[in-house]
Amino acid sequence: MRCLGAKRLVSAERTPRQRQWRPQIYRKCTDTMWLFLFFLFWTGLMFITGYSVVAGATGRLLFGYDSFGNVCGKKNYPVEGAPLSGQDMTLKKHVFFMNSCSLEVKDGRLVSTTLCVSSCPEEQLHTLEEIQLFAKNNGSFLCVYNLNSANYTQNPHADSLCPRLPVPPSKSFPLFNRCIPQTPECYSLFASVLVNDVDTLHQILSGIMSGRDTILGLCFLSLGLSLAMVFTFRLITTLLVHTFIALVILGLLFVCGVLWWLYYDYTNDFSIALDTERENMTCLLGFAIVSTVLTAVLLVLIFVLRKRMKLAIELLWVTNKAISSSPFLLFQPLWTFAILIFFWVLWVAVLLSLGTAGAAQVIEGGQVEYKPLSGIWYMCWYHLIGLIWTSEFILACQQMTVAGAVVTSYFNRNKNDPPDGPILSSLSILFCYHQGTAVKGSFLITMVRIPRTILVYIYNTLKDKRSTWARSVFRCCFCCVCYLDKCLRHLNQNAYTTTAINGTDFCTSAKDTLKLLSKNSSHFTSVNCFGNFIIFLGKVLVVCFTVFGGLMAFNYHRVLQVWAIPLLLVTFFAYLVAHSFLSVFDTVLDSLFLCFAVDLETNDGSSEKPYFMDQEFLSFVKRMNKLNNPRAQREENLRNEEGTELRPIVR
Repeated sequence: MRCLGAKRLVSAERTPRQRQWRPQIYRKCTDTMWLFLFFLFWTGLMFITGYSVVAGATGRLLFGYDSFGNVCGKKNYPVEGAPLSGQDMTLKKHVFFMNSCSLEVKDGRLVSTTLCVSSCPEEQLHTLEEIQLFAKNNGSFLCVYNLNSANYTQNPHADSLCPRLPVPPSKSFPLFNRCIPQTPECYSLFASVLVNDVDTLHQILSGIMSGRDTILGLCFLSLGLSLAMVFTFRLITTLLVHTFIALVILGLLFVCGVLWWLYYDYTNDFSIALDTERENMTCLLGFAIVSTVLTAVLLVLIFVLRKRMKLAIELLWVTNKAISSSPFLLFQPLWTFAILIFFWVLWVAVLLSLGTAGAAQVIEGGQVEYKPLSGIWYMCWYHLIGLIWTSEFILACQQMTVAGAVVTSYFNRNKNDPPDGPILSSLSILFCYHQGTAVKGSFLITMVRIPRTILVYIYNTLKDKRSTWARSVFRCCFCCVCYLDKCLRHLNQNAYTTTAINGTDFCTSAKDTLKLLSKNSSHFTSVNCFGNFIIFLGKVLVVCFTVFGGLMAFNYHRVLQVWAIPLLLVTFFAYLVAHSFLSVFDTVLDSLFLCFAVDLETNDGSSEKPYFMDQEFLSFVKRMNKLNNPRAQREENLRNEEGTELRPIVR
């Protein structure tokens, strides 16, 4: 990477031409200090990753473990002071609770003895003789390891070393390979203790691990829907837009109806007794309210902006024409998606390892418990910031790459002779000179996302103590933070485009962008906003149907699975995937608008200072000016106004 004041000639005239303009000829590294800070931050993430590998024990979470420190299904190492530890449990893959009908929790930990067994008893066992026969026939020993199966009926301490009679029938559930009792009485008591009394972190990890197959399937669903949206916008027509909007409306109404129906089904289910089921019901109510409000707002916006639809479709056609000059822009999200997938998988793996990091301590009876290490929660928060910042940085790199390609194609006099390799050229400029700018812009978004996360955490923590006034304050703060996030994203995108034009740092680019757009905001801001609105509808469609699929899938496992965390994770993933793919159109649209503003600022359309835009774009701009500006005649006389020589908009 070339940096620290290095300059490079990025554009030059091959043959003498009359007034040929290019983006700034010389570039240098921008925001290098922020790139250095990002490197230091990632050094901390690497430390946390190494720490999780050394101190974590993901196997305990994935396969379960007994009361003596043995991970089921694995060969274990002995724990000093625990004589029953260090056993080979390769053939014993299931966790069996000796007193599943009367589990005891003390000081936030399970004190009932658990064992690793080869199979769960599928029939009720009433006597020690039946337990002994089950061990002989199935090779599954339900008593403590140091008691030989031949002595089940002879040892005087068998009552304390074997499960309490009768042993209810159980079945292995794909949640940490636990043997779940099947009788209604035991099942209710077992689930209420096992699910409701675990700590928050393990409840989150439990939700992720139990629904990992569903989460993976929903991620691929969001990917397929995003690709479908890309091809839809690529082949945009008036009829297709009307059909698309109708599909969005019908889809939102259908999703709202299903959400309210599921909530009604929960409220009328009198068997609900677990905290997980109540949390699922609350989650359903929240999703139902949000989707209903979103549907109402979108219907109002579609009705208000319906007259702009025709011009918005023309604007999207202009966007598609710009993409046609660099058709590989549509494949740009693929490498972004691949990098995000790799990073998210690594992030989740480190999180799971952190959740299982604990020191083995021997307690009474030779049993082993794992106490969380100090500082784990601080590492988790640092890890969360790394997730947001790095994800936003990857998306910022995509935006700068697309913006650079559009700028190179737009400021080209000979439209029949497009520049060679605009995407590769934009990528090389980004990685050699402007990574620091992408880091700084993504950091600002992260600084807005963190208060949102904290507000949600406080809101959920104080959900039983908050008053109506406090609830209103939290909602107002959350809305303000969301609005600030939206404004910053729009500013960042335009600042990246200005950096691609002039090679300036983030703050200078943002200042020049605001100044330039304020002068030209009356040209086609409303139509541009409606074009962005249609693209936003595509993202909403992807997210809503992914969430709907998640609700349908998670609804089959109501009891031992908390929906909130897996569903929010899927929602976050679906939005980022849809944003990664559809942001190509969004970035191209905003980049064209900014290039147009620069064109108007520095040219007048005369033969001496012609516009860089082609005739189709110019006629489209004139039609929008007549619609938006009551003084359209003034805009039609642009050729008679005195312009200035085109130059980089830097101080």
